[in-house]
Amino acid sequence: MSNLTDQKKGSLMAFVAVMFITPDSLFIRLSNVETWSLVFYRGFIPFILVFIGMLLIYGLKFFELLRSNGYYGFAYVLTFSVTNIAFVVSIQNTNVANTLIMIATAPMLSAILGSFFLKESPDKKTWVAIFITFFAALYIFYDSIKLGNFFGDILGFVAAIGLAVGAVIIRSAKKLNLVPSAVVGKLIIAFFAVFFVKDYSLNNNDIYIVPLMCLMCVAIPFVLVTIAPRFITAAEVNLFFLLETILGPIWVWLIIKEQPSPETMVGGAIIVLTIASHSFLKLKKI
Repeated sequence: MSNLTDQKKGSLMAFVAVMFITPDSLFIRLSNVETWSLVFYRGFIPFILVFIGMLLIYGLKFFELLRSNGYYGFAYVLTFSVTNIAFVVSIQNTNVANTLIMIATAPMLSAILGSFFLKESPDKKTWVAIFITFFAALYIFYDSIKLGNFFGDILGFVAAIGLAVGAVIIRSAKKLNLVPSAVVGKLIIAFFAVFFVKDYSLNNNDIYIVPLMCLMCVAIPFVLVTIAPRFITAAEVNLFFLLETILGPIWVWLIIKEQPSPETMVGGAIIVLTIASHSFLKLKKI
């Protein structure tokens, strides 16, 4: 890693993180755990795993790192917590494809926020892409109102906003290690869920599915995604989530045969193609 450029380090971390995340929606669907119990475990298990790992690496310096994050750390804890909760509740209340398509708007949201807070102003191509993806998302929302999935789609969009805000926070505080703040965020998620959990039991296959999901799709990726924006822009990090938008619904369709609506497929194709084309043109220019 020491021989890699910052661009390559950040891109590699983001890519590996998202590849670990792609089966996440499938695991959520396969589990028979009620929503808030799932939120609890997705907060508590990664908290324990990463907290122990941080203590082994940094010892008591972990708490000094946490304190040094200051206002950036506090903002990231809040954003990280809301994003994680919104994602799980969204998956449980709409089609997986709908949630992940909402997540696909995160790069464009990052570009907008970056222009205001990081002075990384989007060019004309980016503004065109923002315009197209915005109306494609509205098209999917309209379909969801008819199907009664509107609540889940709204929360998917909230998760996308959270990803964008979180990446901008990390980018603006790239000299800080915000992983300790993310660890606290996981603890807060678990604590918040406690007020709504009705049953903590894990039965049958959930004994294996939930811990595996929390390790592979939550603990490992959230560390990598928290570090990656220190090396590449917030919008670039979130562009990698397009892989989840494409692969996530495929996993779900192959295993449990959940198919998105035609409107979701059309709107999703427009969003993915627009952002992919935008990314290609940007890279070609570089």
